[in-house]
Amino acid sequence: MREIKCPNCGKTFNLDEAGYADILHQVRDEAFDKALHERLALAEQDKKAAVELAETKVASEMEKEAAKRDVEIERLKAELKSSAELVEAKVTGVLKDEAAKKDTEIARLKEELKAADVAKQLALKEALGDVEKERDNLKRDLEVKDVEQKLRESSLKEKYETQIRDRDDAIERLKDLKAKLSTKMVGETLEQHCEIEFNKIRATAFPRAYFEKDNDASGGSKGDYVFRDSEEASTESISIMFEMKNECDTTATKKKNEDFFKGLDKDRNEKGCEYAVLVSLLEPDHELYNTGIVDVSHRYPKMYVIRPQFFIPMITLLRNAAQNSLKYKAELALVKAQNVDITNFEDELDSFKAAFGKNVDLASRRFQTTIDEIDKSIDHLQKTKEALLGTDRNLRLANDKAQDVTIKKLTRGNPTMAAKFAELEKTDSNDD
Repeated sequence: MREIKCPNCGKTFNLDEAGYADILHQVRDEAFDKALHERLALAEQDKKAAVELAETKVASEMEKEAAKRDVEIERLKAELKSSAELVEAKVTGVLKDEAAKKDTEIARLKEELKAADVAKQLALKEALGDVEKERDNLKRDLEVKDVEQKLRESSLKEKYETQIRDRDDAIERLKDLKAKLSTKMVGETLEQHCEIEFNKIRATAFPRAYFEKDNDASGGSKGDYVFRDSEEASTESISIMFEMKNECDTTATKKKNEDFFKGLDKDRNEKGCEYAVLVSLLEPDHELYNTGIVDVSHRYPKMYVIRPQFFIPMITLLRNAAQNSLKYKAELALVKAQNVDITNFEDELDSFKAAFGKNVDLASRRFQTTIDEIDKSIDHLQKTKEALLGTDRNLRLANDKAQDVTIKKLTRGNPTMAAKFAELEKTDSNDD
């Protein structure tokens, strides 16, 4: 599509390739007509120049011949005058002969001039005939081109006036419809449009597809529609989260498409969809979004922004691309299944190793605890043994000291106790 601005009314409208080619052909015809007129003007100028050149050439030749003749006559007159006395007798005959010769020569020259003039006229007529013939042919072609151009201009004018009128009527209807709708109804109208467009081709193009509204708001938000398609083997080939955005022309706060990217990506991840597509009528004058399918994967993975007219082509494009990779997905699923079996076996083996190692570690720690307790008991018994041995040594020393005690040792250096023991001994003797 190409954008064309009308030089009369100033309105801008888009043309398809055929319309643009017609206008380009029109411009080329105008250039051809201009070149044709210029060529005719140049041919006319060349014709005039040729005529003037031929006339100038003939006049110059005639003037040269007349001058030669005058010079010759003057020479003859001078000769006759200078020799008048010598040839007076013969002058009459000689002059007559010379005059006859000169008259013959003059007649011959006149005939040649006349023949040259006739040839010049014939050449001029022939040249003019060719030029006029070419001019007539070009003029006839120009008239045919003018008629064709006028017919084409009339057809194009009528065609584009009809298109502009229909487009203006559609714009007025849409403006009137949007003015009567609330913001919620405007959005729902776009959703209904997309749903109706999908249901028109569901049975033929997407017989096993799922395309329903997203009513799961458990994650705090939800998209508008979820599309899923699968093959006969119930292997999901593609899934798309759709968000439809529209607004009234009279809305004070205008939203941008990028305001909804983050939420759409969140909904895509929460619902397990592979792609995210924003169907938007926002920013109607934005050149990027009006070009067609816009890839915004540089900001959010596998996300696209489209206008409503690209809704069905977008689904078809992504679905066809996904079908080409089904074989690889099936092989990947088989490899994943095999990896799951191996992983389960490895997980069970790891669980057994972990449980066994845990029991071994627990038994080892308990064994070490028992050994430590035994070592502590041995240390305690050793200390008790050492204490008992120390007590035995003390008792033995005490016994030795007790066996070594005598009355003499006890009374040595103690006169009082010695006197008491002596009295005691005397008493015992007297009793005996």
